[in-house]
Amino acid sequence: MSHAANLKEEPFVLVDRDARGVVRLELNRPQAFNALSSDMLNALQHELDLLVADESLRVLVISATGKAFCAGHDLREMRRNPSMDFYQTLFAQCSRMMMSLRNLPVPVIAAVDGVATAAGCQLVAMCDLAVASVNAKFAVSGVNLGLFCATPSVALSRNVSQKAAFEMLVTGDFISAELALEKGLINAVTPEDGLTAQVNFWIDRITAKPRLGIAMGKDLFYKQLEMPLAAAYQTAEHTMACNMMDDTALEGVQAFIDKRKPNW
Repeated sequence: MSHAANLKEEPFVLVDRDARGVVRLELNRPQAFNALSSDMLNALQHELDLLVADESLRVLVISATGKAFCAGHDLREMRRNPSMDFYQTLFAQCSRMMMSLRNLPVPVIAAVDGVATAAGCQLVAMCDLAVASVNAKFAVSGVNLGLFCATPSVALSRNVSQKAAFEMLVTGDFISAELALEKGLINAVTPEDGLTAQVNFWIDRITAKPRLGIAMGKDLFYKQLEMPLAAAYQTAEHTMACNMMDDTALEGVQAFIDKRKPNW
């Protein structure tokens, strides 16, 4: 397992890659519940900047060591730096990292065990797929401290219904993995020892498909969500036409016609 660069002592992020192009980033600050401190955000951004141009990348998995997935921002660090400049820089840094997940041309999977709260819940919501163990709990609990989870609300409200998101934001209450599944925040709930199997289930299916089609599809999927209906259709039409011109799609269609498996 290699380590993120420029970090002292124990790395903030552990990195593992397999032969299929599956990369796993593991938050590694368990003593701080994997909070998104400036150093943690820097470590994640460093790895994401390397991955965005990596054409061998097929899937990214984000998990964590210890008892918590991610407890959000590092409140002690925030309290030590009571200035508008620090806070604006920190939240912009976090938003950039979150958008880097969205801009990766491959599916990003969150594997959640333990607590995911505030910006940690935001991290789950920004991943394309998410699976949680029965031990996981989710909250946007900043309001309990007088700090409304404004930036997490952006991701949360794009995953669950408006009323469900607002309820979580104004109560700060934790919800179980089962309720997170019901609300649409995650895709699956597994027993404590079932996270790896569920992630591998998705990896097997994603890596069996052509990379380009998934990359074009991910880009289109999120773009069209922000568009009026007619513009969304026009953008999707163009994406499908471009996708169809790719050799992998032409081979896939020909294989269907020939009643054989595609030769990708």
